[in-house]
Amino acid sequence: MAEDTLYQWKPVKGFALSGLFWGGVSVLIGLIISIQLWKPELNIAPFLTYGKLRAVHVNGLAFGFAVAEIFALSYYMVQRLTRVPLLFPKLAMVQLYIFNAAIAAAAVSLLAGMTQSKEYAELEWPLDIGVVILWVMFAVNIFGTIIKRKEEQMYISLWYLIATVIAVAVLYIVNNLAIPVGLFKSYSIFAGVNDANIEWWYGHNAVGFVFTT
Repeated sequence: MAEDTLYQWKPVKGFALSGLFWGGVSVLIGLIISIQLWKPELNIAPFLTYGKLRAVHVNGLAFGFAVAEIFALSYYMVQRLTRVPLLFPKLAMVQLYIFNAAIAAAAVSLLAGMTQSKEYAELEWPLDIGVVILWVMFAVNIFGTIIKRKEEQMYISLWYLIATVIAVAVLYIVNNLAIPVGLFKSYSIFAGVNDANIEWWYGHNAVGFVFTT
């Protein structure tokens, strides 16, 4: 128990609770859009139509819920398996605040119709940059904590976590390479079949690395 007091649990709890909040909101939206399928007349406003709410529902569960819990579990696991506290706990808290702001901004942008029209990659380029910044913060803490570890054994879980951090960064950046034509609009540098191939190379492998970590 004495060792537990050395660890930084605040970011872990923060991400876990944030994930539960966004998950609850997303499930509620899912209930609403299921009712809209039954009662189409409930598509009462442009920003509350099925198409826009579904994008918020999917992204809310995938990123607001699942990724938040992955952050929480990763920060818990890396401390336990290295036997040292997070190298930059304040950075983890900043990441938490930016994460929640980004999820809220993403929901607003999708309801406003700002989208790249790509499954699991709907967000426009300003928010994509925000996602990359969040991932860099995460990577710095994970790699830094592993480097400073007191546990000599490098558990397989840590190797998988390292692979996830690197692979997801490559997948997300490549899939979202785009040419901005305005503050809230951009076009992918890929076209046609190539764009579809890159999109689902990202989609399936992101699920493979993030959601099975």
